[in-house]
Amino acid sequence: MPWRKVNPMEERVRFVLEHETDLFSMTELCERFGVSRKTGYQLVAAYAAGGVEGLAARSRRPLHSPDQTDPTVVKAVLTWRRRHPGWGPKKLLWCLDQHEAQLWTRVRRPGVSTVARLLTQHGLTTTAPPPRRVWRQPAPALAPSTAPNLIWTVDYKGEFRTGDARWCYPLTIMDSFSRYLLCCDGFLGPTTAVTRRAFERVFAVYGLPDRIRSDNGTPFAGPGVGGLSPLSVWWMRLGIGLERIARGHPEQNGAHERMHRTLKAATARPPAAHRRAQQRRFARFLREYNDDRPHEALGQQLPTAWYTPSARAYPRRLPPLEYPGHLDVCRVAGHGDIYWRQRRLFVSESLAGEHLGLEEVDDGLWEVWFGSTVLARLDLRTWTLHPRPD
Repeated sequence: MPWRKVNPMEERVRFVLEHETDLFSMTELCERFGVSRKTGYQLVAAYAAGGVEGLAARSRRPLHSPDQTDPTVVKAVLTWRRRHPGWGPKKLLWCLDQHEAQLWTRVRRPGVSTVARLLTQHGLTTTAPPPRRVWRQPAPALAPSTAPNLIWTVDYKGEFRTGDARWCYPLTIMDSFSRYLLCCDGFLGPTTAVTRRAFERVFAVYGLPDRIRSDNGTPFAGPGVGGLSPLSVWWMRLGIGLERIARGHPEQNGAHERMHRTLKAATARPPAAHRRAQQRRFARFLREYNDDRPHEALGQQLPTAWYTPSARAYPRRLPPLEYPGHLDVCRVAGHGDIYWRQRRLFVSESLAGEHLGLEEVDDGLWEVWFGSTVLARLDLRTWTLHPRPD
């Protein structure tokens, strides 16, 4: 037998009808219905004043709300939210300040919490699950970014399939200081060739950075000495320093990862029908990210207001490698070996055709240089390479 559903209005009517029979005292009646004596007397008075209609539940909303948000502000907030579905209260309030500033001459400017409440009231927010408790290793000390073009960050966003079932790998390059997005291109795969061509286009427009920060994946790193890949060797030949985050710790490149989350929500949910349509979405996202979307890390300012191109122009030819006269210079063969002191030593296939310098720093210990960077230390007693000293 199903449970009987209780209707509050029916219970109120029963209460006052049984009260009129005079069979129960007010105390007994309230105990039977599970209400307080105060509520019981209120029901009886309401019935006497307005009959059955007087028992209907009344709104507790005040007749006058002087602090209520002006409807014009509510409309403006919802309008900008529809234009930018992924933006939160702070960015929406920034938009109102920039484009609806005349409102504040007529109505009171809302706060961030008020905008957040309006979004919640209109069902435009979702409750995030509680964060998992994860043990994190201490991050290595990475150089701070204090000026444009000091550090660029690069990564491939997780791949996905477009509507025609073809893979899309978005490559993103960003200036760490200004959050300026320099590149957002989708490729069929994260190959060295397409990645280098993308960097050539970016270098031609924006110049060269001092350093590039990446993870340890393809095509940014390789298995040989120093984790070099053909792409990172090319960067070093251009005089660009390498920075790599620790393996398994994407949070060390947190600003870039956060941008990727915004990119995915704005361009790949759902993916476009084909690669060209997807690239149009990437191009639109890049313009909006740089020119329209304020960033909290920049004090709610635009990246385009903080970024300036590098003073280091992209050279047409790679500058030659020059080593001091006291270094032994060896050429890396096509299979990644060098021949030195009548012995063969594997270094890295990524360095094939390049010249390395070897400098004795202690008895039986030699440092292996590539340009101005120490790649490793060679121990002549065991004929093995060891990681470069910190």
